[in-house]
Amino acid sequence: DVYYWECKGYTPLFPRILGHEASGIVESVGEGVNDLKPGDHVLPIFTGECKECRHCLSEESNNMCELLRINCDRGVMLADGKTRFSINGKPIYHFVGTSTFSQYTVVHVGQVAKISPTAPLDKVCPISCGICTGFGATVNVAKPKKGQTVAVFGLGAVGLAAAEGARVCGASRIIAVDVNPRRFEEAKRFGITEFVNPKDYDKPVQEVIVEMTGG
Repeated sequence: DVYYWECKGYTPLFPRILGHEASGIVESVGEGVNDLKPGDHVLPIFTGECKECRHCLSEESNNMCELLRINCDRGVMLADGKTRFSINGKPIYHFVGTSTFSQYTVVHVGQVAKISPTAPLDKVCPISCGICTGFGATVNVAKPKKGQTVAVFGLGAVGLAAAEGARVCGASRIIAVDVNPRRFEEAKRFGITEFVNPKDYDKPVQEVIVEMTGG
């Protein structure tokens, strides 16, 4: 979110409420919304699905919804082109359809995913972005075969999820690359088998990995 606050890579639009990860409870629903009801526990999703366009109906490109794909320049609701936030009568713009740095937000029904009411809301919020991003990158894009080797750069939420995806795919070696050695022990729970700290070498880390893996 700092990236967009600094106006890198998109058209500046202020004032706006940033934030793209959260968990919450539905307070109310609009007309025609039948999939959700007040009290449901949900995750806001910034890459939504209308469930009707050609991409949503495709197994190959259902993350590219024609209506709700990520748009950092849009600051209003799709239905009427207006905002749902204001202060002293002046509009405050939305961000990627979620604007989660707020106690309350308004989102398109296609940009929330219903979750179990027993899931702890203070822990599941990264699932709406970091977990599915890393896990999906491995399982749906890289698709390592059983017994192959995978290297994961960075052991944040995305990296750990990518490692978990590699483990699920059956990778035999999952090499983690990170400059923070304190992350290594915890990462073993996600399938990491070996660790490389670039600071321990006087050559590029990719060369280290090439030597470890025989090319």
